[in-house]
Amino acid sequence: MSELIKQGNSFVIEENGERAAEITFVPQGEDTLVIDHTFVSEALRGQKIAEALVKRVVDYARETNKMIIPVCSYALSQFKRKKEYHDVWKQ
Repeated sequence: MSELIKQGNSFVIEENGERAAEITFVPQGEDTLVIDHTFVSEALRGQKIAEALVKRVVDYARETNKMIIPVCSYALSQFKRKKEYHDVWKQ
């Protein structure tokens, strides 16, 4: 998998100079991030890239002492499945 790069309020994977995958989040107040979008190109699907994107935002939230509200349907499904994310899930 290519490197996840932080760009503003997103983490992206670029291939050939174009975004091949991304997850975006919006700060809400001082202590919360809202995950609002996840995208993986057709070429990268089936490689657990979206799962890695969600995990990277979870890690970032832990690093910056923030909680997460997952409004993106994919991110929400990951939070429901993975108990290890519950420490940063603002329900």
